[in-house]
Amino acid sequence: MSDDNAFRNYLAENPKMTGVLFTILLLLTQAGSVAAGSASTAGP
Repeated sequence: MSDDNAFRNYLAENPKMTGVLFTILLLLTQAGSVAAGSASTAGP
């Protein structure tokens, strides 16, 4: 639990990192969609 509180405190002290983490999450989500889409069209 202390790790969770430390992370929350860090984000509270550095609000820009919240935006950075959100952007990374968004890019990873988009990359997953692209990978899933291209895998379904591959084949003989």
